[in-house]
Formats: sequence, structure tokens, C-alpha cells
Amino acid sequence: MERTLIKDIVDIKEKLVQIAGRVVNLRKLGNITFAIMQDRSGTIQTVWEKKISAKIGDIVSITGEIRKDTRAKGGCEIAGDKIEIIATNAEDYPIDLSKAELTLQLTTLLDHRTITLRHPKIQAIFALYDILLASYERVMREEDFKEIKTPKILEAASEGGANFFTIEYFQKKAFLAQSPQLYKQIMVGVFERVFEIGPVFRAEPHFTTRHVNEYVSLDAEMGHIESFRDVTAMLTKVLKKMFAQIEKEGAKYLELYNVKMPKVPDEIPHIKLSEIKEVIKEKYGYEIPETTDIDPEGEKLAGKYALEQFGSDFIFITHYPWKDKPFYTMPSPGNSEETEGYDLLLKGIEIVTGSQRIHEYKMLIENMEKKGVKPAGMEFYLDTFKFAMPPHGGWGMGSERLIQQIFGLKSVKEAVLFPRDVKRLSP
Repeated sequence: MERTLIKDIVDIKEKLVQIAGRVVNLRKLGNITFAIMQDRSGTIQTVWEKKISAKIGDIVSITGEIRKDTRAKGGCEIAGDKIEIIATNAEDYPIDLSKAELTLQLTTLLDHRTITLRHPKIQAIFALYDILLASYERVMREEDFKEIKTPKILEAASEGGANFFTIEYFQKKAFLAQSPQLYKQIMVGVFERVFEIGPVFRAEPHFTTRHVNEYVSLDAEMGHIESFRDVTAMLTKVLKKMFAQIEKEGAKYLELYNVKMPKVPDEIPHIKLSEIKEVIKEKYGYEIPETTDIDPEGEKLAGKYALEQFGSDFIFITHYPWKDKPFYTMPSPGNSEETEGYDLLLKGIEIVTGSQRIHEYKMLIENMEKKGVKPAGMEFYLDTFKFAMPPHGGWGMGSERLIQQIFGLKSVKEAVLFPRDVKRLSP
């Protein structure tokens, strides 16, 4: 008999079906045994009037008759007739996956990651993540961006800073890419609009709920812009379309967490960094430390202000200081201490960073000299600008942090399959 997926059982006419998957729960009521089965498409209850030898976690094949039951999830169940154990546990599960909630410490959750990923609520996180990645690709193509894949082993650190990983590359020293920045700018000169979904690596010794050292970035770069506002307008359009698709296709996963997708306004409010600092000081009595452009508490209060003042979960903070931005960031016209750089906050956490870039060769070289950035290893990038590049800008969006904010997760590590942080290299 051919295997039937659980999601298709309601619609098929046959009475006798065969399903295969994992036993996720077992319970007995007198002489009746209820076995909850799960495959890639969903779950269903199977009912047995005889003893079965399967255990929670076993991979089994079940043959039985479909029975309509309005009390059952999906409106039907399977009266089990035959069960074949395909693979069984070598030992008992280290944690109980049959519970509706996994009330575990984050360390325990991650130490047993290969098992905890099987829990329905954790599966939901990554099922929605799959929809998010697909929606980004779909929307970017609709907006005439071409997908590219850039190198992750580089001759020089892409951001020109200190937070990079070095590796041995045969007889040379190389660096893991902090972003696809240099390459996606080059590709603007080829295709005008490009995007990438790929890993980036940051050697930042953080111990926070919002940082990991390897994450998947949703990048974009677009040419022939008049200002960075063209970029933020495109990003707003992309997010609006993405969120609509995620809300539609991921409704059952959002419902599992009792959350709703944030509403993306037609125009996300913009405010200068210098202005939001004053607002936060005057309105909330908090002064952002001088050692940072804006700290986590400042971002949180900026998000609160956006909601109170504009009814928006989103806010663009713009015109970051020149001293804090990478060498390729366009200085603001009329104020060389500021840049055309921005961050996008969602519910008080930065999810996107971007800017208009310098596109003129002479200005780029001058800016590098002012910042003390050496051109060694970036000659290929700099030479590109000798041959006419259009005004351009773009963004990098942390995909896992976006998932964290959608679900309201306590740590971004919950939104990473196998997170890498300062202490964790396994599993």
C-alpha cells in the first residue's frame, strides 16, 4: 500500500490508509491506547484496541481505517490495525517531548538540540523561518533584484574593523566574511539590483540575548538612487509584502505561539539619531551613554516612542555618526560628522542596518585614509570604482533576529538551528 501524508487524509476517499512517521505521544485509557503520529505534513491520533509495542520517539508505519470524529484534531482519526516499527530508540529520551510546552533552561534546550528540535513548538519556529526565507527571495525577485552568492573566505576583512575571524588558507591568512558588502556593491555595477541570503561571521565576544557569532543575513544592494530614503522606501515595501505572505502561509505556526505579525505601515517613521537621543532623555528620563551611538535600553525606548507617537512597531533611526560607520558609508551633505546610514528597529531591537554608499572613487579613497583603513586586500574592490559606479545603497537584515521578534522569543539563539556563540561550538 502506498504511504499517505497525514495532511491528505481528510480529503481522500479510501477508508484504509497507511501512514509513516514518528510516535510523539502515547496515552492509555483502560484497554484503549492512543498514539499521536507525526510526519512532515502534520499530526493525527491513532486509536488501538490492542496492545502495541511502540514507544514515544519510534519511527513506525501504521495501517488503519479512517474514522470521522469531530473531537479529533483535523476532524478524523485512524483506527489502527497494523503497526510496523521501522526504527526504535536505543534509550529513553533525555527530555519529555510529549508536553505541550518545553519549560527548559536555554542551556538545556541547546545541549539537547538534536532532540528538542523535534518538539512541535520548536518545529514551528523553523517552519515559519522557512516561509520567511522563501518570501524574501520571492519578493526580491518581484522587485527585479537578482540573487547572488558571494565568497565567505576573504583576503581582507570586509568591514575594515576588528571583529573578524581569521583562518589558515593554505599558506596564507584569510578572514571569514563579516558581510557580503564589498561584493554586492561590485555587483550593483553589473546588475543594478542584487540580493543575497547567506551566512556572515562576527567575532564579537557578546553574552546577550540578541547576538550570535554566525547568522544568516538577508542582504540587498540597489543602484541609481537619489538618497538613502530610496533604500528605506524599498525596504519598507519588501517587508510589507514579506509580512503579508508570512502571515498568510504561517498562520498555524503563529497561532501556536498566540502571536500576530507586526503591521508594516505604508511609511515607516524616520528620526535622526541625535533627535531620538533627546526624545529619550526628555520623555523617558534616560540618557544614552556617550560611549555608544545607541545602547539596547535606548533602542527599547525608541521602540516605545515609535508605538506611542506613531502607532508603529517599526522605526528608522538615521544619520549615524561618521566615526561609528564603515568606510564605505556616505557622509551626510552639509554635515560631515553624520552619515546617510540608518538602522531599522522592530519592537525596540535593531533588525536591519544599512546606508547609502560612497560611489565615487576619489571620495572613497579619502574616506578610507581619514579612517585609517588600509587598501591591502581590497584592491579589486577599489579598482571597480575607477570605472563609474551608480549612486547606490542597501541593507543587511538579521533573519534570526527577525524571527525572534515575530515570536517574542527570549533569546535569538532559539531562532538558530545550531547557534554559535562565544562558548558554543556544538552540536
